[in-house]
Amino acid sequence: MMLFVLLAGCAEKRTIRTIDPQKVNFEVTYDNNFDGIIYPSLIMGLSNYNDKTESDFFTYKLISPKDNSVLRIVMDSSVMNYVTIFQANMSEKGKEYTFYPLVKWKYDNLIKLKQPGKVDFTFTCYINDEEVDVKNMRLSYRSINECLLGLRDSANKYIDYRWMFAAFVNEDHPWLDVMLNNILDQHLVNRFAGYQLGEKEVLNQVFAIWYFIQNKGIKYSSISNTSKYSKQVNSQYIRFFDEVYRNQQANCIDACAFMASILKKIGIMPVIFVEPTHAYLGFYKDKNKKKLVLLETTMAGNVDIATIEDKVDTATGLLPIDVLNKYKKYLTEKDIEKYLAGNTTLEQLKRTISRTNFNNAINYNIKRYNENKKYFSQTNNHSYQKLDISELRQLVLPIQSRSGRYQLRMMTTQDNFQQRVGN
Repeated sequence: MMLFVLLAGCAEKRTIRTIDPQKVNFEVTYDNNFDGIIYPSLIMGLSNYNDKTESDFFTYKLISPKDNSVLRIVMDSSVMNYVTIFQANMSEKGKEYTFYPLVKWKYDNLIKLKQPGKVDFTFTCYINDEEVDVKNMRLSYRSINECLLGLRDSANKYIDYRWMFAAFVNEDHPWLDVMLNNILDQHLVNRFAGYQLGEKEVLNQVFAIWYFIQNKGIKYSSISNTSKYSKQVNSQYIRFFDEVYRNQQANCIDACAFMASILKKIGIMPVIFVEPTHAYLGFYKDKNKKKLVLLETTMAGNVDIATIEDKVDTATGLLPIDVLNKYKKYLTEKDIEKYLAGNTTLEQLKRTISRTNFNNAINYNIKRYNENKKYFSQTNNHSYQKLDISELRQLVLPIQSRSGRYQLRMMTTQDNFQQRVGN
């Protein structure tokens, strides 16, 4: 009986509240600029950035009930985060304190969020080890593919986020080493050496990539809309590197990010130029960034050379005239005559078609770039952005897609182009 009384007394003592929650006034807020929406791509891209003005999502506010109060706030686990404990000392009684917690995000989970949804967060406030208050919050989240473009803040000021395009450039993707080996198997270049072999070889390396992409059969696709609408926030759906490669589809920004990933991997510095309704790629021919080359990546899909072998006449072993006529804008009459005379192989013909298409793509945006060049240098002009990927790496990391060893193995065994080259 005595033991029961003692235990009951202890239990009763633990439940006595000594701190008034109303006086503490514990509050948790999510940045209202985001319209109650969490963007996993933004969290992933900023995962190495420590400037709190850019990376704060949640804010804690409360009033210290005593001098030298010890604060502990526990953010429960959810589909997006691990248990996150924030601790601080509040030295002055009656003073309001504001804190910005560093959330322990579940990065492996964030990259799996392919559909929008809802998430519930719970925050428990302890002061001097006494539970004072609990706050619950429900927010929406978007697909990992959804890139934040910009938003209107509470003062109606537009904040541009299109630098987040750099997060979809992934020079670390595990498929790249296999792809680069496949490109070398085309024998258009002997090695990838960045700027070491001069400007002409830089162009040859980029063309070798271009030719590979065309053999892969990647086509233009305009899909960019998102399923959820926000009056305050603008965003765009962007395919990841492996999604472009596997699905053989890309819009202008998908194609820019895809190509920029490969260029950065081999040491050639890419730039993405963003205009109000379009994006196109640039790259430097020299390591000093003095000579810029433009490239309209969507034009790679203008020419179908991936299936050209299927159109060969089995009787003659040559492409029929009606098929050759479809490629006339990329071939001279002499090119066609040499091919029909047996002096040029089909592979050589394909390379000629691709090279002409490549040269057209380089020249395509020169006029519009020169007309808009002044806008790209205006820091307050959000409609025109020059995104130097190498410079932006100091701010935003690549979003690491969930392509693991299984998918890498799938690529090496199922890539039809690789099998053709191997034969």
